[in-house]
Amino acid sequence: MSTNTLHEYRTGWKRALIETKISLTSPGDMMGFVMPTGIAIVVLLFMQRADFEGAPVSLGSMNMPSLIGMNVVFGGITAMVGSLAMDRTNGTLLRAKSMPGGMTGYLVGNLVSTAMFISVTVVVLLAVGLPLFDGLEFGTPDRWLIFVAVLLMGIVAALPIGAVIGALLDNPRNMGLVMFPIMGLIAISGIFYPITALPGWLQGVGQVFPIYWMGLGMRHALLPDAMAAVEIGGQWRTVTMFAVLAVWAVASMALAPRLLRRMSRRESGSAVAARRADMQRDW
Repeated sequence: MSTNTLHEYRTGWKRALIETKISLTSPGDMMGFVMPTGIAIVVLLFMQRADFEGAPVSLGSMNMPSLIGMNVVFGGITAMVGSLAMDRTNGTLLRAKSMPGGMTGYLVGNLVSTAMFISVTVVVLLAVGLPLFDGLEFGTPDRWLIFVAVLLMGIVAALPIGAVIGALLDNPRNMGLVMFPIMGLIAISGIFYPITALPGWLQGVGQVFPIYWMGLGMRHALLPDAMAAVEIGGQWRTVTMFAVLAVWAVASMALAPRLLRRMSRRESGSAVAARRADMQRDW
């Protein structure tokens, strides 16, 4: 690795630390996480008395790990898409492009900052969930190992997917094109209710995408082994879970650099001005 490349990565790392600090101290950024997550936790608390076919834990406890897995994928994708779209509009991406090695530093900074912020939010969810929801198990090394491995694999899969979508989406007002399909996938991915309760064809669709597998992996890490009985095939399918997430990670990481390079080549002052004009007309 050349000296210039090392400098670009160091610059990206410093940028990531600054952006993460800003996000963690920004009321707007924190409320964007706290409010939807808090609402979801309140909903799960109301589900504490609901059972699913005699499962050893309540429906709320069963869904808490799924919520953590969902937040990793949902947060990683939407954060990357939103960041790229906004930075194309406000000129940040154009400024990065104009500097030697600026694009590498920019992308490294975005990826690392998003990964760090997701990790912090996962820790917060875990700290809230363990004392509030009965039946969660997290006291043995194998549970920690599975949890960390699933978390890392989910981040590695989600962030490049977000970069791919963000490279294709050139305006923040089009975020709905990302949000609505993801919300639909959440509904059929067994996050708030076991996927086995859905029709077979919907189970098949849900298993294509990483949201279901992240939820499954987190349930494996945090729920009693007896809870595998309500999963497809009555098993955690750990190997399949890691394999599907790895396929998504490899495919998106192979595609993202090409799309991002194409995106950066198309950036110009006139393109930024046109996006700003569109945003102003919307307001």
